[in-house]
Amino acid sequence: MANEFELQAEVRNDLGKGASRRLRRNAGMVPAIVYGAGKEPVSISIAQNVLHKSCENEAFFAHIINLKVGGESENAIVKGLQRHPATNRIMHADFLRVRMDQEITVEVPLHFINEEACVGVKIDGGMVSHVMSSLQIACLPGNLPEFIEVDVEALEMGSSLHMSELKLPEGVSVPELSYGEDHDQVVVSVVATRATVEESDESEAAEGGAAEGEAPAED
Repeated sequence: MANEFELQAEVRNDLGKGASRRLRRNAGMVPAIVYGAGKEPVSISIAQNVLHKSCENEAFFAHIINLKVGGESENAIVKGLQRHPATNRIMHADFLRVRMDQEITVEVPLHFINEEACVGVKIDGGMVSHVMSSLQIACLPGNLPEFIEVDVEALEMGSSLHMSELKLPEGVSVPELSYGEDHDQVVVSVVATRATVEESDESEAAEGGAAEGEAPAED
C-alpha cells in the first residue's frame, strides 16, 4: 500500500503535563509520541488543524503514514488518540513505527454491502444488525487494507456472519481466531424488527382465535 498520508512533526524537548497544556493552548499543536521498530521513543508535536483534518478521513487509521520528524521520514500507523471528552479535540496521539518486513496488528473498519438486497430484509422484513464496526487484523504493512468488505446479501432472518466467514484480502488474518472457536465472534446478523414481531404475534393470535371458534367435528 502506498503512503497517501504525510504528517510533518517537530521533536518535543519540553515535556510534562504543563508543557503539553502550553503546547496545545499557545501553539495549536498536539503532543504525541512515536515508538517501536527497535528504536527509542521520540516525543513529537503535530499541528492540531492538520492532524484533525487527517482524522476526518476513515482511511487515515488504516494507512501507513509518512511521518517526517527532524528531517527524517518514518513509516508509522496511528496506534491511539486521546480526545477531550467535551470538545472532541485531540489531546495526544500515539504513533507506532513499522517495518515493511514485519507483521503489524491494526484495527480496520468494516464496510457492509448489499443490505437492501439482503434475503432476511427483502423477503422476511428483518433488519441488519451490525454487531461489529471494525476488526483487528494482522498483516505485513504492504498488505494493509483500508477496510474489510462484508457482503450480507445471502443472510436470512435469524442468521449471522462470524469472523471466520469473512472474505479477507490475501496476506491478512484475524489474530482472535487463533484462540479457538469460542473467539469466533458474530460480525453481523439479521434480526426481526418490532413491526415484524407484532405482525407475527397478530397472525398467531388470529389463527388461534379461528381455531377456538371452529365447531367440534361430529362423530
